Amino acid sequence: MRTVSSVEAQNRFGELLDNAQREPVTITRRGRPVAFILSPEDMKDLLAVRHKREQIVSDFEAFFAKSDARRKADAANLTDDDVKRMVDELR
Repeated sequence: MRTVSSVEAQNRFGELLDNAQREPVTITRRGRPVAFILSPEDMKDLLAVRHKREQIVSDFEAFFAKSDARRKADAANLTDDDVKRMVDELR
């Protein structure tokens, strides 16, 4: 990935746009990354990964909420002795 300063990016913007079609370009200010230029294809890929991650997190949260609701119903019937016995069995 090519890295350029913000001043260089201003002076060579057209060239950076061409470079971004081949690989992402990092723009820095005072040595720290502040922006990226990337191709539409790379952006599409990033957005697809983000969408997939959000869907997986949503599915996990739904599964967890469903299992948590079942767990709470079962746990309500446990006595202190039941919990102590289960803890001892796990040791």
